[in-house]
Amino acid sequence: MPRTARVAPGGLVYHVLNRSAGKRHLFAKDADFEAFQRVMCEAHQHHPTRILAYAVLSNHWHFLVWPEEDGQLTDFFRWLTHTHAMRWRVAHRTVGYGPLYQGRFKSFPVQCDDHLLTVLRYIERNPQAAGLVERAELWRWSRLWVRRHGADPLKALLSAWPIECPVDWTDRVNAALSAQELKRLHASLERSRPYGADEWVKQKASELSLEHTLRPEGRPPKVRKPESRTEN
Repeated sequence: MPRTARVAPGGLVYHVLNRSAGKRHLFAKDADFEAFQRVMCEAHQHHPTRILAYAVLSNHWHFLVWPEEDGQLTDFFRWLTHTHAMRWRVAHRTVGYGPLYQGRFKSFPVQCDDHLLTVLRYIERNPQAAGLVERAELWRWSRLWVRRHGADPLKALLSAWPIECPVDWTDRVNAALSAQELKRLHASLERSRPYGADEWVKQKASELSLEHTLRPEGRPPKVRKPESRTEN
């Protein structure tokens, strides 16, 4: 049964993504991932926000967060990205070599119904889809692994979801998303477009001044002016 669309109490849920500059491998060994997780814990201490899911891969990361107040999302990810970049440069002796990340993180709001489960599946199966593990729950650097095997400080970062978690969740995560789901998700990822049912997307785009994310990409076609004719 599809879940009824509703607004998450306490604000909107957001998918947040950032990638390394030039596809650089930020996380090449366990120590790199562990250092990032320490920064995550510190960022949460400085700027608490509800983290519903995350996955860290070699050159990018995904989060699903549920801020309770305006500014929480920006404060958390600004601190996380800036602090991680500084410490990574020092640890790898590359201070002064330019930006580590492509730029400011990308984010888009997600409707709290089955669309939220689709985004959660996308995030948690990302390591499997990338061919890093046979099953998503085997990737150590994600919520799916941490909630079962992680240390207490990492488990403490994770918040309950605003919708019920299906009992067969792990199997769902390991099942491929449809081509249509991936197409719509990639559009939201690239353009920061709200992700949900069509009417909800239009409503949120209007409320958040994101109407530009709904327009077709590329330049609008030129309107040809009718040729003027002179009477002989």
